[in-house]
Amino acid sequence: MKASLYPSLPLFMVDDEAQALDSFETALLLASINNIIRCQDSREVMGLLSSQEIEVMLLDLSMPHVSGEELLPLVTKNFPEVPVIIITGSNDVETAVTCMKLGAFDYMVKPVEKSRLISGVKRAIEIRELQRENQLLRAHVLSDQLEHPEAFSEIVTNQGTMRSIFQYIEAISISPQPVLITGETGVGKELVAKAIHTLSNRKGNFVSVNVAGLDDNVFADTLFGHKKGAFTGADQARAGFIEQASGGTLFLDEIGDLSSTSQVKLLRLLQEGEFLPLGSDIVKHSDARVVVATNQDLHALQESGKFRKDLYYRLRAHHIHIPPLRERYEDLPILVDHFLDKASKTLAKEKPTPSADLFSLLISYPFPGNIRELASMIFDAVASHKSGKLSSDDFRKYFCREEIKFGPAPTPPDSTLPDKAKIFEKQMIIDALNKTNQNRTKAAELLGISRRTLQNKIKEYGL
Repeated sequence: MKASLYPSLPLFMVDDEAQALDSFETALLLASINNIIRCQDSREVMGLLSSQEIEVMLLDLSMPHVSGEELLPLVTKNFPEVPVIIITGSNDVETAVTCMKLGAFDYMVKPVEKSRLISGVKRAIEIRELQRENQLLRAHVLSDQLEHPEAFSEIVTNQGTMRSIFQYIEAISISPQPVLITGETGVGKELVAKAIHTLSNRKGNFVSVNVAGLDDNVFADTLFGHKKGAFTGADQARAGFIEQASGGTLFLDEIGDLSSTSQVKLLRLLQEGEFLPLGSDIVKHSDARVVVATNQDLHALQESGKFRKDLYYRLRAHHIHIPPLRERYEDLPILVDHFLDKASKTLAKEKPTPSADLFSLLISYPFPGNIRELASMIFDAVASHKSGKLSSDDFRKYFCREEIKFGPAPTPPDSTLPDKAKIFEKQMIIDALNKTNQNRTKAAELLGISRRTLQNKIKEYGL
C-alpha cells in the first residue's frame, strides 16, 4: 500500500548545497516525514510560497543571490502562518537573536543532529496542526453546523453535548496526532473512533484491537508481528495490526489495561513512528494514526504510577469524553425508536409501539451498561413481545432477571426527574401526532391513552 503523505502540506527545504538537502531529507524520511520540497536557488523561494501552501520551512542563511537573512523577514511578513526553522553554519548568538526577533520558529547550527532536526520539525508541524484545529473549531462554533453529518450516522443522538463533540471531531480529524477517547462501558467509543477515521480521509484501513488481557509478548506480536522463526510455532512471518493499518487508523481499546512493558513499546511507536517485529533487528516505520479508548481514569492511573505519564500526555494530544446515557436522557426517545426498528428487522417481527409509561420507567434507571445495555434490553423485549404495544413490564422483567437494584437515577443539578419525564412525554405526543397526520384519535390509540387524556396533554404542552 502506498504510504500516505506526512505532513499534509509539504515541508519546504531551502539550501544551496545539495549535500545538505540530501542529509536533511534522509533523516526526515527515516522519521516518516515524506512530504518534502527541495529548493537550491533562493531566488525561487517567494514565487514557490505564493503558488504552494507550505507546512514548515527549513531555511539556510548563507546562500548566493538572495540570502536567508533577506528572505526571513519577507517570509514571516507575507506568510506568517509558516514556521521557519533557520539552519546555518554560523554559531553566532547575535545572529540567532536577530533571526528569532524577525519571527524564526527555531534556530539550528550545522551539522544538525538527527534527533534535534526531527524534534524541531515535528514540533513545528504540531503547531500548524493546532492552528488549523483552532480555526476549524471557531468556524464550527460560530456556524453551529457540521460539515459532514453523514460521518456520524451510526451515532444516534439529538443532544447538544454530543453535537459539540462531533464539531470537535471534525476539527481534529485531519491531525495525525493520537486521540484518547474516554467514557464508560457501552457509550459507543468505537463508533466515535470510526467516525474519526472516516473524516480523516485516510486511504488505509480502520483496524481495531482490544488490548485487555494481552501479556507483553502477545501484545508485541499482535501489534508488531513477527519474523519467521521468532518463536516456537512461528513457521512464517506475520505482519502485525500496525502494518495492516498502514495509511489508516489503528484503534486500541481498553488501553488502561496495558502493562508497563507494553506501555514503553507503544510510547516508542508514538514518539518515533518506529517498531520492531518479534525476532527482528530491522526497524520498521508506521504512518498509521493511533486512536485509543478506555473506561478507566488514566489521569488517576498515571498519578498512582500504574500508567506512564509521558505516554498519558502523548496519547491525549486530542481528548474526547463521551457522556454516559444517564447524562443524555433526552436521547432516549430516538434511541428507543432506533433499537426497536433494528430489533424488529433483525428478529423479523413487526415493530411494536412503546407504552406511554415506558420512558418514565427508563429515566429512573441509571444504565450502568449505557447504550449497549439499552440495546440489549430492547432486543430482549422485542424477542419476547407478542403483539400491540411494548409494555414496560417487559423491561421490569429485565431488571428482575438481572437482579439489578432499581431506583432513581442521578440527575443533573439543573433538572429534575419529573421534568425529564415531561420532556419525553411531550416528545412522544408530538411523534404520535406526526405519525398519524395529526389525527388525535389514532394518536391516542398509538400512545395507549384515551382521546380526552390526549386532549388534556395537548393543551398542557401547548401543542
